[in-house]
Amino acid sequence: MRIRILRMWSVLGVVGALAAGAVVLTAQQGTSTSGGRVAVPTANDTESAIKAGAEAARREAEALKNWTPSKTAWGDPDLRGVWHLATYTPLQRPPELGEKAFYTEEEAVEVFRRRVEADAEVDPRTVHYDWKEYGMDGWQGGARPNLRTSLIVDPSNGRLPPLTPEAEQRRAARAAAAKLRDPAAGVLTFGNTYTRCILGNGAVPLVRGGNPGTEGSAAGVTAEAQIFQSQGYLTIVTQSNNDIRIIPLDGRPHVSDRVRQWYGDARGRWEGNTLVVETTNFNDRSPSQNFQGASDALHVVERFTRAGPNTMRYEYTMTDPKTWTKPWRVETEMPRVDPSVIFEFACHEQNYGVINVVRGTQIREREEGARRR
Repeated sequence: MRIRILRMWSVLGVVGALAAGAVVLTAQQGTSTSGGRVAVPTANDTESAIKAGAEAARREAEALKNWTPSKTAWGDPDLRGVWHLATYTPLQRPPELGEKAFYTEEEAVEVFRRRVEADAEVDPRTVHYDWKEYGMDGWQGGARPNLRTSLIVDPSNGRLPPLTPEAEQRRAARAAAAKLRDPAAGVLTFGNTYTRCILGNGAVPLVRGGNPGTEGSAAGVTAEAQIFQSQGYLTIVTQSNNDIRIIPLDGRPHVSDRVRQWYGDARGRWEGNTLVVETTNFNDRSPSQNFQGASDALHVVERFTRAGPNTMRYEYTMTDPKTWTKPWRVETEMPRVDPSVIFEFACHEQNYGVINVVRGTQIREREEGARRR
């Protein structure tokens, strides 16, 4: 069983550095061995991970004093590297916090401690998957304390705006359809493009907050994204199902509105040291859905800015007049991951998992029908 005892002073060191404007390096700050491999001493010990995070925070704060953003060989701001997407900050602010946008340092320590302990309480000897295979929990892969009470900064209550009447009808229709038959009973009714290994779950936007089905823990199976740059293009590869976005930076217009794509049609431009990416032309994924139930009318504007040697500031605005009554905006930061590699993502081992789920559900349905006769 993983150690779950957290030392308050070490967590406070991380949060204090965050409050001063520094975001820490990944906790998986291993040491090189003679063979060139990297040992990760913090992978199974929350206490060691928090200590490593505190030390990384101090190094990052010191490095910021004399840091200037680097450039590529052709003069663009350098965004290359692997960036950690997990966070214990929920997308939406808990309703009881109202307009409270930031925790005190003491409150942030307590919230982080509770969420790390909840994330670490599953014994890896009794389950095969615990959200992530590499860096199984958020604290193992680099998730950090945050003084923010939610990723959403606009609206000011940190909550998603009200749904439109059209979106309410879509949600009701989806719920009614789900009651008609177990969606696992057949591939055609298996309404989840991620479970069926068609798509990953984190291409747009990158940082979402919360484990699948919860808002109180770190991001789910997708743990990292790698950014590549070439002259006139930027490419983002997310670990989950190896989703790839190739983003032109040469000012070309979006494709025709009749052309729809799983991850939308992205176009980028530089505003000083910030890369601004506008993505339109999303697919209608019915019976699945885009992020937070968005429709094919979704328009996403992302902003990427290097905020330190090992920190990326990441912001995005979601606009969808078919889904929400007003746009909403997120601000967060992503720590850099070293070494700069993404580990293999295996989706159901050639899809046998999906086949077995469908067959098993169909067998149970037949057995239930026989009992009823």
